[in-house]
Amino acid sequence: MDALILVDLQNDFMPGGALAVPGGDEVVPVANALTEQFELVVATGDWHPPDHVSFAENHPGHDVGETIQVEGVDQHLWPVHCVADTQGAALHPDLNTDAIDKILHKGDDAKLDSYSVFFDNAHVRRTGLAGFLRGRSVEAVYLAGLATNVCVKASALDARRLGFETYVVADGCRGIELTDGDVARAFETMRAAGAHIVNSAEVLGP
Repeated sequence: MDALILVDLQNDFMPGGALAVPGGDEVVPVANALTEQFELVVATGDWHPPDHVSFAENHPGHDVGETIQVEGVDQHLWPVHCVADTQGAALHPDLNTDAIDKILHKGDDAKLDSYSVFFDNAHVRRTGLAGFLRGRSVEAVYLAGLATNVCVKASALDARRLGFETYVVADGCRGIELTDGDVARAFETMRAAGAHIVNSAEVLGP
C-alpha cells in the first residue's frame, strides 16, 4: 500500500501565521486533490508546549534565526508557533480533514524539536508513525506540505533510512529560504538520498 503524508499544514505556517511559509496556503488545494488518490492519509502537526526548546523567547540573550547548541544538538531558534491546543496549531480550515485517517502530533517534548514525522531531531524518540505504516503494509510514502527544506526534507530522509520508497510532491510543498538556495538544495539532498521528486499531475494522472 502507498500512503500520503501531509506535513504540518497548520495555520501558523500559513500566510499571516506566526511562522509563515511564503505561499503555504497554495499547498492546500494540491493536498486535497492528492487525498482522493490514497487509501491511507496521515496529517502531521507540530504540537509544542509553551516552553519548547525551539522558541527563541525561551533562550534569553538569543534571537529568532540563531542556531545554538542544546545538549549537543544544533537547535535553530524560531518564533513561538504551533503551541498545543491553539488556533495556530490547528490544520488549515480548507484542508479536507474527512479524508485524513490519522493525525500525528510531533514536537510535544519541551526539550526536543522534531522536524521529521518519524523521529525527533536527535533521533532519540520515534513518533510511532513508522510502526503505524508498517502495520498497514505501507511500502511507499508520498510527502507534501511545509516546509520543503525543514520538516519535509527531514521526513523524506528518515523515510529513506527506514526503507520506505519515498516520493516528494514538489508542487505540493513550499519552503522558507533561511539562506538563498535552501529549497533547491533540499530537493537535491532528498534526491541524493533516493527520494523521487514528482509533481501532483504525475500522481493524479489524466
